[in-house]
Amino acid sequence: MKRYRHYKKDKAIVLSCFGSIIEQQKYLDLKKSIEAQFEGIDVFIAISSRMVLKGLIKHGFEYKNLAQTIADVDMQGYKNIIVASINLFPACEHELLKKTVEGFRHFSFSNIRLSNAIFTRTKDTTLFLKELDETISKKNTANLYVIHGTPKLELGGLESVSYAARYLEQKRKGNYACSLEGAFPFFAIKDELIEKMKKDGFKKVQIVPMLLVSGNHYINDMAEISEELSEHFKTKIAKSLSEDEKFNLLQMPTIKEIIVNNIKEEIIKLGH
Repeated sequence: MKRYRHYKKDKAIVLSCFGSIIEQQKYLDLKKSIEAQFEGIDVFIAISSRMVLKGLIKHGFEYKNLAQTIADVDMQGYKNIIVASINLFPACEHELLKKTVEGFRHFSFSNIRLSNAIFTRTKDTTLFLKELDETISKKNTANLYVIHGTPKLELGGLESVSYAARYLEQKRKGNYACSLEGAFPFFAIKDELIEKMKKDGFKKVQIVPMLLVSGNHYINDMAEISEELSEHFKTKIAKSLSEDEKFNLLQMPTIKEIIVNNIKEEIIKLGH
C-alpha cells in the first residue's frame, strides 16, 4: 500500500494528561522519566483539558489535545503509537481517550494502543493505597482522603473511585473519604463527616489530596476544606512524600512504576 511507505519510524509514546497551568512542570518531569525508561522511543505530551490547554497557550506554551497530537505523530510516520493514560481513575477523561484512539484506528495506518489508567488493576491499586495510608498516617490523627471524583454516576470508572474510597475507609479506624465533584462531595456530607470524626474521638485531621498534581484544586479546595474543618479540629494538609513542597501523587515512585508497567504491557501487545 503506497501510503504505508511513509511510515518509517518505529514507536512513539504519547502521555495524555489532564494538564495543569501552574503545575505543568510535573508532567514535563514525568516525560523525562519515561524517556529515560524507554530509551530510543520518542515521547510526546497531549493535554485533555481545554481550559488548561487554552491557559498554557495563552502563557506561550505549545501544547495540543490528544487528537491533534496523534495526527501530528501519525504525520511524522510512526508505525506504532502508545497512548499512555495519565489519569488516576478510568473515568471521564480516560473514556475520552478511548473514543479518540478508537476513532483514529479507522483511518490511521499506525498501530495505536491505549494503556490502562493508573487505578485500573485491583492489585496495583490496593498495594499503592496500602503503601500510601501506612506512610502518611499519624497517631491519633484522622485521615480525610479527598478524591476529585467524576460528575457522572453511570461511568464504569466509578467502580475504581468507589473501591479506592471504600478500601481506605476500611483500612483503619480514622480513615474517611469524600470527593470534590463526584459522589459524596465534601460540601454535601461535611456535617456527617464532622459528626463521625468527633464520635470516633479525633481532635486532629489530616487532609490527603488524591490528586496527581497540586494545582488549583490543591491550592483552593484543600485550603477551603481545611478551613471549614479547623472550626472543629486541628487540621493540616498531608506533607509531600517527594522533593516537591506540596503533596502530590505523580512524583511518588509507585505511581511512576504503574505508568511504566502499563506502557510496557502495550509495547508487548505490539508484538515487539
